[in-house]
Amino acid sequence: MKQRIYQVIFEAETKEGKVFDVVLIFVILLSILVTMLDSVLRLNLKYGQLFYTLEIVFTALFTIEYLFRYYCSPRKLSYVFSFFGLIDLLSILPLYISFFIPGVAGLSILRGLRVLRVFRILKLTQYSHASKHLSTALKSSWPKISVFLLTILTAVLIIGALMYLVEGRQNGFTSIPKSVYWAVVTMTTVGYGDLVPQTELGQFISIVLMILGYGVIAVPTGVVSSELMGAMKNDITLNTTTCPNCFMEGHRKAACFCFNCGYKLVK
Repeated sequence: MKQRIYQVIFEAETKEGKVFDVVLIFVILLSILVTMLDSVLRLNLKYGQLFYTLEIVFTALFTIEYLFRYYCSPRKLSYVFSFFGLIDLLSILPLYISFFIPGVAGLSILRGLRVLRVFRILKLTQYSHASKHLSTALKSSWPKISVFLLTILTAVLIIGALMYLVEGRQNGFTSIPKSVYWAVVTMTTVGYGDLVPQTELGQFISIVLMILGYGVIAVPTGVVSSELMGAMKNDITLNTTTCPNCFMEGHRKAACFCFNCGYKLVK
């Protein structure tokens, strides 16, 4: 029975597993919709009690799911401290924590706990094969992007310090940190307009920084796109088998052991 529950909850190769995943995705999306509507004051005043009742129902369903996942996991602590295990726990904690915060003084904290429910959307990532491609591309791109970000950070620090010297306090560049803030806003082409260079030299530096900003946007996009194409090109036929030990997914169809930790897979 435990192995049967494991296959339904953790796998999607069987008909029951696919139905379970579809229903769970629907419940997650519905709970996120209720959370968003509950944040609208007009709707909260009119349907607040209904939203609270639905939240109790959603939390009960996610709690049952969490307990079943814990029950049928061969290595229970591995599941509890895995990424998706923590996300599952985070999706049910807010309501339970709110029960232990009595009085009017805790209402501001309760509002914060309600917002935590949106983390349920992260549960959806485990059902998307495309998200694994993106995750692989981001991991492969990180060394290149980190060097790129370090270069950009150095550039905005230098330009920010230069603008502090060129424009000075009289033109709003009152400190190097504020000048660096202006450099970041300008380089990313956001342009709030709260700081504007007044001198001709400052305006010339602004032009150079704006042109440089277009390259800044293109480089990380190109790096990630290249890695993503490589991940999709090297993709092989995978199944949804989840390792009972490390809860890693993305194994080959004929695999008997986990590619990450070597643990025997449940077939």
